[in-house]
Amino acid sequence: MIGLIQYRLNVMDVEDYEPVSTLKVPQHPLSHAKFPFIDVHNHQWIMPVQDLDGLVTEMDSLNMAVMVNLSGFRGKVLEWSLDNVHQNYPKRFVVFLNLNFENLDDAGWPAEPLQMLEEGVKQGVRGLKVYKGLGLTDKDNDGKRIAVDDPRLDPIWAKCGELGIPVLIHSGEPSPFWDPKDKRNERWLELKKQPDRYRPADKFPPFEQIMAEQHNIFRKHPNTKFIDAHLGWFGNDLERLGKLFDEMPNVYTELGAVLAELGRQPRFARAWMIKYQDRIMFGKDTYKKEEYYAYFRVLETADEYFDYYRKYHAHWKLYGLDLPDSVLRKVYYKNALRVIPGIDKELFEATMK
Repeated sequence: MIGLIQYRLNVMDVEDYEPVSTLKVPQHPLSHAKFPFIDVHNHQWIMPVQDLDGLVTEMDSLNMAVMVNLSGFRGKVLEWSLDNVHQNYPKRFVVFLNLNFENLDDAGWPAEPLQMLEEGVKQGVRGLKVYKGLGLTDKDNDGKRIAVDDPRLDPIWAKCGELGIPVLIHSGEPSPFWDPKDKRNERWLELKKQPDRYRPADKFPPFEQIMAEQHNIFRKHPNTKFIDAHLGWFGNDLERLGKLFDEMPNVYTELGAVLAELGRQPRFARAWMIKYQDRIMFGKDTYKKEEYYAYFRVLETADEYFDYYRKYHAHWKLYGLDLPDSVLRKVYYKNALRVIPGIDKELFEATMK
């Protein structure tokens, strides 16, 4: 019995296993992007009351010229966020609006949200952010799931196209969140640490159904620009995402929280990003200054076998893509300048070619 207890005390859990690599290869860690960049996917929930000075100082250290706050909300919260930005750093922040899609059966639908969009743009809103609740958990007045392509939402997508603002839309989750939670699931560690992220079939629609619904609105609204968040959850199948781009010229994507997908397939991802260089933007999602360093290193260097910043997202190592400067400029800022209105181009003139 004593031997068994001692054995169990000495057994290391996979969550604690963090071996130090003995591999000796050239290393080029980066803490500053080669070119000024626009982070098109960030969330600053307290922006209405936030002291922006410290944040801007950190942005400068990263070479982040502009941050897009997707969590602008609506109503007074949105007004306060816009006021804070306009009074302090009008060139450094962009704010997107958020709508409550669960109101789509109310008497004021769609007139009220359409008015919110129109008034928001007049106040300085530069886009609409759609959260993953649409298609997953949002319900109408009858308690039924609201599909991403519910026809009651069509006026919203059309209005964004009319106003010339993009829709940054997050639909679904990584496909392994639907797969069995067993030893073959490469996101097992994340699902163990955060079990609420699992999407069992008895509670959620299938991954492919949500993707199809999202792609339906892309097709139905060709005059609206959509930024398909997180590589559209096809970072593990870039060829499929490329086919989506080939079919739909109004669709773009960004890299928020999916860097590890690119970093584990450097040769194919590099070729793919060069091919679709006009459709990809820089995005991070959560804000932590030090986590940007991995993005710079994957995009800019040819380094091998280095760590991602979040183990439960990726237990594998990363490799650099060593992208050409012409592609880096597009990913870092040129594509966002074309898609998101109102960003000051003078912030980037010194590096444009």
